[in-house]
Amino acid sequence: MIRRRRFLQGIIAAAACPTACASPQGSRPLLGALKPDPNRLLDIPAGFETHVVSRAGETMSDGLQVPRAHDGMAAFPGNDGRIILVCNHEMESGTPEYSAFGTRFASLPEAYRERVYDWGGSESPGAGGTTTTVWDPEKRRTERQFLSLSGTELNCAGGPTPWGSWLSCEESFTDPGVSYATGQRIVREEKHGYVFEVPADADGLVEPVPLRAMGRFEHEAAAVHAPSGTVYLTEDRYHSLFYRFLPDVPGRLIEGGRLQALALAGKPSAHTHNWGATPDFAVRERLAVTWIDLDDVDPVEDDLRKRGAAQGAATFARGEGLCAAGDDFVFTCTIGGPARLGQVWSYTPSPFEGTAREAEAPGHLELVCEAAQDSLLRNADNLTQAPWGDLVICEDTSGNCGIVGVRPDGSQYPIADNVYSDSELAGVCFSPDGKTLFVNVQYPGTTVAITGPWASVRAATR
Repeated sequence: MIRRRRFLQGIIAAAACPTACASPQGSRPLLGALKPDPNRLLDIPAGFETHVVSRAGETMSDGLQVPRAHDGMAAFPGNDGRIILVCNHEMESGTPEYSAFGTRFASLPEAYRERVYDWGGSESPGAGGTTTTVWDPEKRRTERQFLSLSGTELNCAGGPTPWGSWLSCEESFTDPGVSYATGQRIVREEKHGYVFEVPADADGLVEPVPLRAMGRFEHEAAAVHAPSGTVYLTEDRYHSLFYRFLPDVPGRLIEGGRLQALALAGKPSAHTHNWGATPDFAVRERLAVTWIDLDDVDPVEDDLRKRGAAQGAATFARGEGLCAAGDDFVFTCTIGGPARLGQVWSYTPSPFEGTAREAEAPGHLELVCEAAQDSLLRNADNLTQAPWGDLVICEDTSGNCGIVGVRPDGSQYPIADNVYSDSELAGVCFSPDGKTLFVNVQYPGTTVAITGPWASVRAATR
């Protein structure tokens, strides 16, 4: 069978792009054709290499096992040139054998258990959370790895902060009580559906404090506007909202703040999905926005998005990855567009973002692109901006998933391809010096480092 990407990388279709769409003839594989990986991790261009950073089931430095389901991730500078990776694990509570604890959680000391957010009545502690990995880029090996957030559920994406921490988001909305899944009795002692903050320099399990003012809903990703401290948030639901959190004290999210939802000026409760035969929103149409204050942001019922839409907030087709890209914030909607193969949106903040003067120069939203049947990129998910300015986007689609680069001229090119499993890719991020690209093969769970001549890519695009 000819893999779709192996076929399409020869023509590089250009149906998704960060500017006006270019023709296929104007596209080129910036890194060259992908080659089979002798490590059988990811196919990559010639001259690049793959290295295993983390693998589910292996023993960590703290004696626990690496959890499954590697998802969102960020890279931070460590001591002596080391790289610190903080990685989410999107696991439910009904799979203790695949969590960091395995089946030995009942024997852990009380002092350790006090730092587990939801101990599950000693039966089913929250299996999600984060691991922290210290990677030596010179020797290309993991020096240390440990559990850094524990007892949470379905930690999907999130985002790094300018002050050196990772915002880990629960894509969950569950209540205390007893439930059953696949024959497994699940006990919960806490509410789920929150954002948790994990300092990159943590030396072990952090105190798990839910940031309740940032809302209780099925969170996906987060990104921080450094000048104001505003945090933008996506939500993985069919009719989701795009949120922002205005902190009372920038950089101190625990101090509280206001949660708001984006609305389109003059178009209350607009659906941005473009699922109809005639699109409601055109690519590169500048849309002025307003922001709606939300109340009861730590709700008992999972109705925050519905109440926001009723107040006039715009809805999106499964908000997924989110990252800062220059002065803008780019996010993906994995099933948006007429073909339901994904959209990329960009929000440009106001120069007075989050202040009383914002109405003088409102921020605006643009539909960057929509994928079609002949797109190289499909069902865009996690993403980051490359050191040379392009978007680097993971796929969560049927069949083999890859990483696709998208250039400012609208052309696309393959960066990596997972032909060795049906797992989605996630957590894409560059090391602080731009010399290593990290990505997760979500199932069963592997973090991969891709090294090679990334500097030549930067030089070629100047």
